[in-house]
Amino acid sequence: MYIYKAGVVGAGTMGAGIAQVISYSGLPVVLRDVNQELVDKGIARIREIYDGRVKKGKMNSSDAEQKMALITGTTKLDDFKDVDIAIEAVPEKMDLKKKVFAELDQVLPPGAILSSNTSALSISELGAATKRPGRVIGLHFFFPAHVMKLIEVIPGLATEEEVITDTIAFSESLRKIPIRVAECAGFLINRLLMPYLNEAAFCLQEGAAGLREIDEAAVQFGLPMGPFTLVDNLGLDVCSDVVKVLLESYGNRMQPAALWQKLYDKKRFGVKTGGGFYAYPGGGNDPILKQCIQEAQQVSKKKGTTFSIERIIYPMVNEAVLCLQECVAKAGDIDLGLIAGVGFPQDKGGVLHYADKVGLDVVLKGLEELYREHGDRFWPAPMLRRMAAGKFLGEKTKRGFFEYG
Repeated sequence: MYIYKAGVVGAGTMGAGIAQVISYSGLPVVLRDVNQELVDKGIARIREIYDGRVKKGKMNSSDAEQKMALITGTTKLDDFKDVDIAIEAVPEKMDLKKKVFAELDQVLPPGAILSSNTSALSISELGAATKRPGRVIGLHFFFPAHVMKLIEVIPGLATEEEVITDTIAFSESLRKIPIRVAECAGFLINRLLMPYLNEAAFCLQEGAAGLREIDEAAVQFGLPMGPFTLVDNLGLDVCSDVVKVLLESYGNRMQPAALWQKLYDKKRFGVKTGGGFYAYPGGGNDPILKQCIQEAQQVSKKKGTTFSIERIIYPMVNEAVLCLQECVAKAGDIDLGLIAGVGFPQDKGGVLHYADKVGLDVVLKGLEELYREHGDRFWPAPMLRRMAAGKFLGEKTKRGFFEYG
């Protein structure tokens, strides 16, 4: 099915960004929210993106106006009656999303695709709120949508193969990089990212290293920004919602550091609230963080541990192996996803290529040592143990997660 027109529900930062991406590809798009003020803010945000491109010389003002003309703002669901794909981008609350899906199901053409930009919630459950579960799919853009290339395409239990193929083709028409991901809590990228962010918080909470020291170590490793800078930009409240979904599905290894809740209780959500791990504007140190660390230490009764870059990277490696073991995604797509979605260093080839370079026996030994010191969240994936025992150690044996000539 060729998509001639799209609709986006939710004119917030993500919804507006998605609508801009669609208009930039040359497709007409309807952007809807519950009141005109929110719609107007979304349209204004899209204009800012286009104005930025014009100022940078990436397009001329005439072309920008032609793209803007493809966007229709509305508060009416009836304006979705002729769209071929609808993308829901409302807050991460299952009840709200189900309500939106049920409403869209009533007005969309019978053959239209109903997709969600959810970062962690069940696509199958959303599909069950409609009379067309076979045409429901996850279409997870990454923030900011107009910059990030990756899209996770997530079929639910009932999603038809034709819908998967059409959604991947649609994603490619937007000049994005789609990867197919099996439905699971957190999907692929958030499932890999959260153990890394959580371990950084444990390191800070336990006094293993300072805020800037941990961020700088991540940047030296090759990541575009440190874990705390990333959380402050994503929003600690958004990350907290994802952690709850992961904890419910995966148990102890996703147990969040007490520091998360201490910051959350003080509404330290990051840049948008003027303070998170850092204080804003400026991104400086903050006495409130010190207070939160002290309170978290009283809860955990643990401090004075040691920091290493492996301590925050190996949980990401281990979760990637679990995802491969569970057939959540192919090895190449796992690496591509982390490079395109998180900025994992290309010179390391992605997280599984990185493990192959280090040596799977070395990674396994490191995880076992960290498990003895820190507990369940470092328990090695069974597939990693099996591969190490079978001498699939990576580059040094010419076979690991990948084969080497």
